[in-house]
Amino acid sequence: MAKTRVSKTESFPLETALHIRDNCLCLHVQRAARRLARRFDDALRPFGLTHGQFSLMVALSRPVPHPMGPVASLLAMDRTTLTANLKPLERRKLVKVATAKNDKRGRVLMLTGAGRRLLNAALPAWRETHAAIEPALDEPDTLRLELRTLAA
Repeated sequence: MAKTRVSKTESFPLETALHIRDNCLCLHVQRAARRLARRFDDALRPFGLTHGQFSLMVALSRPVPHPMGPVASLLAMDRTTLTANLKPLERRKLVKVATAKNDKRGRVLMLTGAGRRLLNAALPAWRETHAAIEPALDEPDTLRLELRTLAA
C-alpha cells in the first residue's frame, strides 16, 4: 500500500483547527449535550429509560392523543426517527400508537397507564439530576432561552 503524502498547501492550518475547537458553537453544544445525556441516562437507567425516551414520554403526558407530526416537531425529529424511538416504548406497552379518528392514514400517540406510572416513578430521578446540574450554570434561564432560540 502506498503512503499518501500531504503537501503543505493541502494541510489544514493548526491555527484554524484550534480556532474551531475553541469557538465552534456546534461543537460546544454537541459536547455539552452528550455529557448531559450521559448524566440523565445514568439517572434514568434504573427505570429502563434513556433521556430521549423520558423526553418523548413527557411530550405524550397530556391526557389527549397526540398526532405524530407535532410530537416530532416538538422533539426536533423527523417522523422516521420518532417512529424508531417509539418502538421500544410500544413493545414495553408504555406508549400506544393508534389510528387517528379523523384521518385513517394518520397516527396518534398516547401514554398507557403503565407509561404514566413509569414516568411518575422516574420523575424524582430526573428532578434530582436536574437540580444537581443547574447550579453549575451562571444564568440557566438565559441559557434555556438562547437554546430555544437556536432550536426554533
